Amino acid sequence: MHSKGNACCCSFDECKLTTEWLMSRTRHKPKIAVVCGSGLGLLADNISNKQVFRYEDIPNFPVSTVPGHEGHLVFGHVRDKSCVFMQGRFHLYEGYSLCRVTFPVRIFKLMGVETIIVTNASGGLCQDFKVGDIMIIKDHINLPGFAGQHPLCGFGIRFPCMSDAYSKDLRKLTLDISSELGYSNFVREGVYCMVSGPNFETIAEARMLHILGSDSVGMSTVPEVTVAKHCGLRVLGLSLITNKVSLDYSREEKVNHEEVLHISKMRAEMLQKVLYTFITRSHQEEAINSS
Repeated sequence: MHSKGNACCCSFDECKLTTEWLMSRTRHKPKIAVVCGSGLGLLADNISNKQVFRYEDIPNFPVSTVPGHEGHLVFGHVRDKSCVFMQGRFHLYEGYSLCRVTFPVRIFKLMGVETIIVTNASGGLCQDFKVGDIMIIKDHINLPGFAGQHPLCGFGIRFPCMSDAYSKDLRKLTLDISSELGYSNFVREGVYCMVSGPNFETIAEARMLHILGSDSVGMSTVPEVTVAKHCGLRVLGLSLITNKVSLDYSREEKVNHEEVLHISKMRAEMLQKVLYTFITRSHQEEAINSS
């Protein structure tokens, strides 16, 4: 590990200490991790055999400072599948380095997690999207990465391929589940763009992102996905469209974080059904891959 300039600020010893602390306090051995975005902590509400750790009690763990991010690491079962849920994530705009933002992903890898599901609340840029749509992320644009804000700087093997960051098989399974549940009319696929925040985008910025090929925009997710891919984890990304991003100077509507949380709560039950069905069926896709 390099130690100069933009180096990673999280040592392997820190990761190991945190992992050992958690594993000594839980009998759960999760294979699936879920990162809950703004207002989506409800996704962990109905799991069984629940065990909850507050972020502030976990050694080396960052602490959530954003409304809608409860700050709990929740272990439990969805049917017979052992999982771990992050009720709240971390962001650049909170003042954390990207190494700290992605610290939990490295812990999940050391704990034996094989698949990570990242969820977020995002603004819709695609004109076909409606508020409340669920977008399966097929690719992303990492704008902070273009400016040198990258979670892999100074850490591990360089030049990982990102063209297949979001598992095609997991995306197909999710589309199939959505169709079976009758959700096809509001489940889409698209490209997510990350900006650093904490302000929402200007109209000119939104127009630029749309021209670049972005279907939605948010302030998270990409760092976790990048590190997960680097660690060899399979990734599924789900983005809840909580507002329409304005591309028109004549529009009077203004987005705010309270609106985002309100829409997240309204659609959380349906997103939870997709997620739980996916978790219970993920063994089918694993069997296909190993055959």
